[in-house]
Parts: sequence; structure tokens; C-alpha cells
Amino acid sequence: MLLAAPRGYCAGVDRAVVAVEKALDHYGAPVYVRKEIVHNKHVVETLAARGAVFVEETDEVPEGARVVFSAHGVSPAVRASAVERSLQTIDATCPLVTKVHKEAVRFASDDFDILLIGHDGHEEVEGTAGEAPDHIQVVNSPAEVDRVVVRDPEKVVWLSQTTLSVDETMETVRRLREKFPSLQDPPSDDICYATQNRQVAVKKLAPSCDLVVVVGSANSSNSVRLVEVALDAGATASYRIDRAAEMDPAWLDGVRTVGVTSGASVPEILVRDVLDTLAAHGFDTVEEVRTATEDLMFSLPRELRADLKAAGAAPARGGRRSLTVEPV
Repeated sequence: MLLAAPRGYCAGVDRAVVAVEKALDHYGAPVYVRKEIVHNKHVVETLAARGAVFVEETDEVPEGARVVFSAHGVSPAVRASAVERSLQTIDATCPLVTKVHKEAVRFASDDFDILLIGHDGHEEVEGTAGEAPDHIQVVNSPAEVDRVVVRDPEKVVWLSQTTLSVDETMETVRRLREKFPSLQDPPSDDICYATQNRQVAVKKLAPSCDLVVVVGSANSSNSVRLVEVALDAGATASYRIDRAAEMDPAWLDGVRTVGVTSGASVPEILVRDVLDTLAAHGFDTVEEVRTATEDLMFSLPRELRADLKAAGAAPARGGRRSLTVEPV
């Protein structure tokens, strides 16, 4: 087995999950969460068992109750709805997503047309687009570039969802720049470091693999992208599973080398279960393929930090992940 590193939780996911755990510890159940706190079934089920109540919209939260906004972020309209219902909010939006929101606001204030590369219907895209709906149009793929129309080709900028395939996003940007030569880039890379690191690791191991198993949920954009990246990089086959029980033994027929990785919202316990299952089928030698070392930490949401501090509790941080890239 070739085991990708980095894999699993990123700093933003870790921060969001810990925020819900700390909120349950401090305030007691129930703590409401708008949407899934992160896109992982196991995480959501585990938190629900502790007393987290997941809802689709703020109007499902009792007036005056406490609600956590997910790591994917929310639009100003959602924040306004929470204020109208006197909800006590904890904003667990990933800071890297917040960065894209701020970029959207700034470019809209300068009257740019903003081409948001991402997937319609994804919570992150809905939140970002909601910052400036009159200025933003979503571009789902390179194939949609021909249909893009802007007011002024000299005032166009692209932004992106943080969890996309780097290669496909760059292809979309290339086509957009062919159509709009004055297209501006975001001030800094929008695709998050963790998404890129996990894709780089998969690209390195995939050519040596007859099969790459990606642990992650179906609604996790970055997990789905890892399957695509593995196949594009040369893996003979690749499948996404939520947990080890979903593995089909037939996938292993004729396989000599298996690659394993996980999306950025996947706890390591699920990967360990997959490794144990593969070991039971004879794949008991594990070699780690590391392409980066991560050590980045995000503080807990300020609302939660303030309440923990007032109560004399030490406000914990999220996980440790770094941006240091080692030679491949």
C-alpha cells in the first residue's frame, strides 16, 4: 500500500469540528448547526449523537437559540436572517473561504464582473456568490466559458471555490483569458493549500497504483476531485468510499499496489479502518508517500473564544497543518 501524505483533516475543518465540540461542552446540547459542519457523514453522525442539531436554514432554529455556521461559509442574507431571529451565532467559516468572500466584496465595490469558478449548489459557492450577486456569475467548468458574457471585458476578475481540481481550474482560467485578455487574477491563490497538497500527493503515488482508494463523502468536493486526479495521473482505477465497509473485494482482483488517501474533511480513524481492511486482504506493507508537511493552526471562532475566556477555559485552536512543501 502507498499511503498519501498529507491526507485528511485540514486546519479549517479541524477548527470547525472542534468549534462544535467545544460549543457542546460549554453550552450543552442542543447546539444547532446550519448545513453539515463539514462534508463528512461520520463527523456529522458523531456530532449529532453528542447533541448537535443539523438544519438546512436558520428559520428551522428556535428564536434566540445558538447556531454554528459551517466551514463552507454563508451569504450576508443568511447572517441577516440570523439577526432577525435573534440567534446567537458562532461563525466556523474557514478563514481561507472568508478570504475569498472579502475578495468578492472588494472587486464588486470596484464594479468588476466576477467570474467565480466553482460548482453551482455547493454551499461555499452560494455563500461567496451571495456577497455580490449582481456582480458574480458561476463558471462550473471549462466547457461553460463560451457562454460567459460580461459588461466590460476590461474589468473582469476570476475567483474560485477553495476545493477544486487545480488542473481543471487552471484550464478554465486559460480559456477565460483567451476570451478576456484583461482578466485579472485574485490577489492570492483561492484554492486552499490543503486541497492542493492532497492532489499533489495523489499525483505522485497514482502512476504506481493499480487502484487508488479515496476516503471521503460524496458531497465533499475535494474528495471527489481526488478520484479524478488519481485517474488523470495514471492510476488504473480509483473509487471513493465513506468508510471501509463500502469497499468491494472485487476491486482488488489482480491488484498489486493500492494507493490510499482521504479528503480534507475525513478523520484519520476512517483511513485506519481502510488500512486494516486492506491488510486483511494481504496488503500489509505500507509505504508513506509524503509531498508536504503541514503545520497551520487557526484559532477558534471569536464568539466561542470570548465565551470560553469569560468562563476561564483555555480557548483551544484547531489542527496543525503547515505550508512547507518538501521536494517530491
